[in-house]
Amino acid sequence: MFKRILIANRGEIALRIIRACKELGVEAVCVYSEADREAPYLRLADRAICIGPGPARESYLNIARLIAAAEIAEVEAIHPGYGFLAERSDFVEICREHSIEFIGPSPEAMGALGDKVEAKRFAKKAGVPIFPGSEGAIDDEDEAAKIAEETGYPVILKAAAGGGGRGMRVCRNEKELRSNIKQAQNEALAAFGNGSVFIEKFLENARHVEVQVIGDKHGNSIHLWERDCSMQRRHQKIIEEAPGPGIDRKRVQEVCEAAARLVRSAEYSGAATVEFLMDKDQNFYMLEVNTRVQVEHPVTEMITGLDIVQLSILVAAGEPIPFKQEDVKVRGHAIECRINAEDPDKNFMPCAGRINTWIPPGGPGVRVDSHACSGYTVPPNYDSMVGKLIVHADTRDKALDRMARALGEFTVEPIKTTIPLHLRLMQDEGFRKGGIDIHYLERLLKG
Repeated sequence: MFKRILIANRGEIALRIIRACKELGVEAVCVYSEADREAPYLRLADRAICIGPGPARESYLNIARLIAAAEIAEVEAIHPGYGFLAERSDFVEICREHSIEFIGPSPEAMGALGDKVEAKRFAKKAGVPIFPGSEGAIDDEDEAAKIAEETGYPVILKAAAGGGGRGMRVCRNEKELRSNIKQAQNEALAAFGNGSVFIEKFLENARHVEVQVIGDKHGNSIHLWERDCSMQRRHQKIIEEAPGPGIDRKRVQEVCEAAARLVRSAEYSGAATVEFLMDKDQNFYMLEVNTRVQVEHPVTEMITGLDIVQLSILVAAGEPIPFKQEDVKVRGHAIECRINAEDPDKNFMPCAGRINTWIPPGGPGVRVDSHACSGYTVPPNYDSMVGKLIVHADTRDKALDRMARALGEFTVEPIKTTIPLHLRLMQDEGFRKGGIDIHYLERLLKG
């Protein structure tokens, strides 16, 4: 096991990794920007090192400064968390060059599964269901039009690198396709430094279902069952839950086994999430693979009793996964609400600023993952998420009722947050029935 780990991230995921390290008896070294100098979680780290000004490109995205901090602190490994450099294979290569273990996949496995085009090719070989569409990136408009005609409209243009809806365009006819290709390429280039885009069949009323997988360096790969992340706005997840409501359990097992097979075939070590879209007939199509721990990992932890962050550290240290597939049982139902410093009544405008009152909920089956507290100032430099509220109960209905109760207790003042929106959704008839799709929230907000 490692003696000392550097956490190349900030906020709630940095705190989450600190806690995992403490329980494993590993020293945690945190880096921070000037904007995060007063962040309370830094006091829990064994050491904290400033790596630059507030803008992420000058701090959390500055590889040279992160490596310098790692060498100063004499760490053996770096945990990237999610976002920032978590899916940058060049960062993994640099860690390797400096004899620092990257807590995540090798650059080869990350390249195989992290790029959407390569992941699609890999999935096809592994027998994982994929969308019809282009075999690889497309540059020529005439070629794109031919592929779209064969696939059948509507189709969607997607960036080969990255996600979050950037570089993504839905096209319902050839005219829209031709007018959108260049825009999608430019947006992908600006967002990810890679302008490659590809074409896939677009599902109108799809659900977003993903599978949590953990792999080790001994050729083992085990799935930890599925999560439903269909409650989204502009391709950004708002609520996640597990198990997926109303999905045939035999179909779930098939897709979970396919996800584990894909990760195993890539000789992947670490936490990964294989994302799928599911149509109205419960047919699954692979969307992408996230080669890192995800924001919504606590949902899976609540239904399995496993610590995914600790597992990612253990397998990075060379240990085999300490259980078998048949040992992973689903217990009850879990729901996560992302608490963002945004105003839902003003088109989700970010609300940076000081939190004077922070009173999180408690009670049976309630978990709050957050770095915020009374007196904390939400900086304008980063993502607006200030915490995650997760609940667990025996059934989905009880979990929904528990989440509504917990949200009602949650006080964050004076900044605006998404708590009132979540309270509304807990009472929404369509959501409670479980029959939503990825566009449900946008229709609800318009209506």
